[in-house]
Parts: sequence; C-alpha cells; structure tokens
Amino acid sequence: MTEMTEVEGGGMTVKKKNTRSWILIDSNVNETIMDIDKYAIMHRVQIHARDLRILDPLLSYPSTILGRERAIVLNLEHIKAIVTAEEVLLRDPSDDNVIPVVEELRRRLPVINANQGELGGQNDAETGEEDESPFEFRALEVFLEAICSFHAARTTELETDAYPALDELTSKISSRNLDRVRKLKSAMTRLTARVQKVRDELERLLDDDDDMADLYLSRKLSSASPVSGSGAASWFLGSPTIGSKISRASRASVMTVHGDENDVEELEMLLEAYFMQIDGTLNKLTSLREYIDDTEDYINIQLDNHRNQLIQLELFLSSGTVCMSIYALVTGIFGMNIPYTWNEDHGYVFKWVVILSGAFSAVLFLLIVSYARLKGLVGS
Repeated sequence: MTEMTEVEGGGMTVKKKNTRSWILIDSNVNETIMDIDKYAIMHRVQIHARDLRILDPLLSYPSTILGRERAIVLNLEHIKAIVTAEEVLLRDPSDDNVIPVVEELRRRLPVINANQGELGGQNDAETGEEDESPFEFRALEVFLEAICSFHAARTTELETDAYPALDELTSKISSRNLDRVRKLKSAMTRLTARVQKVRDELERLLDDDDDMADLYLSRKLSSASPVSGSGAASWFLGSPTIGSKISRASRASVMTVHGDENDVEELEMLLEAYFMQIDGTLNKLTSLREYIDDTEDYINIQLDNHRNQLIQLELFLSSGTVCMSIYALVTGIFGMNIPYTWNEDHGYVFKWVVILSGAFSAVLFLLIVSYARLKGLVGS
C-alpha cells in the first residue's frame, strides 16, 4: 500500500497544502492511500468544483448520487466517494464507519469467474456464468448496501431502546422517564430525516431514466472507444455479489456495446432493491413515531384526567369554604360580646342559632354538590 503526500517545506518549517485523505481502489483491488487536494481530484476524474463540493464534510449537503460524463459522485452521509469505470475514490478511509465499506469493496470488486467463486461443492444453475455487472455498478451496490445496512442497524438500536422506555413511561409518569423519551424522540427525528433523504434520492433516480443512463460509465466509455471481441471491456467480468437483485436477462443487454443506450433495466432493478430496503427502514421509523404519538396521547389523557380530578377537588373545597363562611359569619355575629336588649333572659337563642346555621350550611353544601353532579361538572 503506497502513501502519496504532497508537502511543501522550507528551512526548519514544513507547510502542508490543504489536502484530504482518499483511498483509491481499482478493478484489480490495487489500493493507494492519497493525501491530495481538490484540484488534483478534479483533474483526475474530470469533474467540476461544484460536484466535488458536495463531498465536503464541512458543508451540509443532502444525500446525493450524481452521474457525470466520466464519474459518479456519491454523498451518502459518511460515504463520500467518486466512482469511475475503472476505479473508486473513497474519502476518509480511516473513519470507523468507512472501514467496513473498504473491506466490502476489497471483497466484491475483483473480477472473479463464478466457477472460481464456487465453494464446498455447491452447485447452482448459474455455474460457469459470470456476473456481467459493470465495475461502477458493483461499487455502487456496495455503497448502497452499506448505507441501507447502516440505517437499518441504527433503526434497530433505536427500537430496542424506545419501546421499553415508552412502556415504562406509560406505567409511571416521571421526569426521568419523560426526559428519556424526549431524547429518544429527538434521535428518531434526526434519523428519520437522514433516511428520508436517501430514499428521496433513490426515488429521484428511479423516476428519471436519463439520470440512470448517466450512471452507465462503462457503456459511455465503450461507445466513445469501441473495442474488438478479443479486447472486450473489463467490465464484462465481475464478481458475484451477495444480495444482488440483478437478473441475467437484464445483464445480457449490457453485453451488447452498441445496444440501446436508453436501456436502464439493470440499474433500475438494482436501485429498486435498495429503495425497497430503505423504504422498509423508513416504515419502521414511521411505526415508531406513531407509537410515540399514541403514547403521548395516552399520557395527555392521563394528565387531563388528573387535572379534572383536581378541578373536582377544588370545587368541593370551594363549596365547603363558602358554606363554612356563612356559618362562621352567623356565629360570629351572635358570638360578639355586645349587649343586646333581646338577648337578656333568652340564653337559649344562641344554641338554636348555631344549630340552625350549621344545618343551613350543610344543606347548602349538598345542594351545590347535587347541582354540580346534575350538570356533569363532577363524577358520580
């Protein structure tokens, strides 16, 4: 593995250019680690600066798959790559999320005859045949499978954490459980947006045959530089890929170099397979969102019920306070130490005033409660 680094130095100081780490893998799986600037990349694959800007991690661009004359530019979150008809340029190969992608490229990019790939005496109907997928499609399939598997794994982890947390919140409403669900909902919202961008990009490609035709780099290269039968293009051979949804009938059309250039059936089937996979992941996230919404509705119903119970309690207390105020007013008036002419020789009057005012207050309280129940203001 060779490392290419461009350094400018003078005297005791060493000054590096603004370079980025890339790994180059060709059709023979020869690898080269390169630290080169964007101008060298643009000159090598012949793309414009605006296309390369999509791969800048400092800029926020949505997931994008662009077909250019001699290259495919891919920005699938952590997977930032440029694919030509003969080589793959992948950015930041030392990233933890990119290392598995590099390993998969090493395994699936080599041109291997299906007879050689047969192990353990396994026999199938395709023995002796070859995977005619172009080099760029094999690389594209690796990237699509990697991003779909990445999102599927993140979704599974989120589901594993979210459903128990929601059930716990349903059984016990507490600040800790509410904060935990809030964080999970925020993570789900971010993940849903990322999955939606990948899905929208695949849907955009599937809806436009011209964009899909632009991704046939080997076909365009063969049309520009036709070769004879003995010197057939190297993309006629390919390695069998796991989970490939490409049929032999669609591949047969690619074997004809001068065939219908509007035939995009092979790529369409490839994109549809991963579109269905990413759409299934999005459906899982949608189901999780609905479950969260249902849980929130249930929590709101519980809180509304508790609020109604507090209102009923407040009504009882307010009614009792009013009745007790009337009782306290009457007893207070008759209990004041003020001489009354009618109070002389009539001491029994105070006793009856206390009894009658207490009975009146109790009856008034019962009347208020009965009226509230009659109007449905409190439960029965």
